[in-house]
Amino acid sequence: MQPKRLLDLTLGSALLALAAPALATAAALRALRRPPGGVLARETVTGLHGRPFTLRTLPVRRLRLDALSRLPHVVRGEMSLVGPAPLPPGAPGADAHWRRLVRPGLTGPAQLRRGSTLPWDEPQLLDQHYVEHHGMGLDATLLLRTPAALLGGAGRRWRPRRRRKRRKRRKRRRRRTATEPPDATGRHRTPPDATGCHRTAGPPGGGRRRQAARSG
Repeated sequence: MQPKRLLDLTLGSALLALAAPALATAAALRALRRPPGGVLARETVTGLHGRPFTLRTLPVRRLRLDALSRLPHVVRGEMSLVGPAPLPPGAPGADAHWRRLVRPGLTGPAQLRRGSTLPWDEPQLLDQHYVEHHGMGLDATLLLRTPAALLGGAGRRWRPRRRRKRRKRRKRRRRRTATEPPDATGRHRTPPDATGCHRTAGPPGGGRRRQAARSG
């Protein structure tokens, strides 16, 4: 057995055993919703020597369960832990001769760069470079980089949502301040802060007028 296949079988089986509870729970929750087409998404992709096979994926991106759900394909020998991204027949680059030499992978140079703004043809160049220079050292490096890349991608996806929520909260505070009537001094009372105290906002230039009055 080749070292790469041995790594796929041993490490893939261990990862599948660790991920099985989370995958079973996510599949059960998805089954309750009765999605059209079933729990698993199915797609025909090109494998080793150009042989097509049906790729089954649990379309749940949280904790990257979508990628982990493909581990049975790694254990069966249809995919590898590291390799070019799987492509359906007829897709650009799917019929390249170099792609037929290796199994498609769960992770690889193109998959790790998928979240970045790449030219349309650069993922193909990354996959081709991997096929022409792959080895156990390169596979180990890409496997070690994968968790950090996935977590970094999840953080980038969540940051814009947090920023939008903060902007909405600030807009609501401004609306409340604008609709509240001014107090006896002509100032608007802002919502209470964390200590429960109200701050007052005077008209623009109030501080300059007070300073000028003191100097006079």
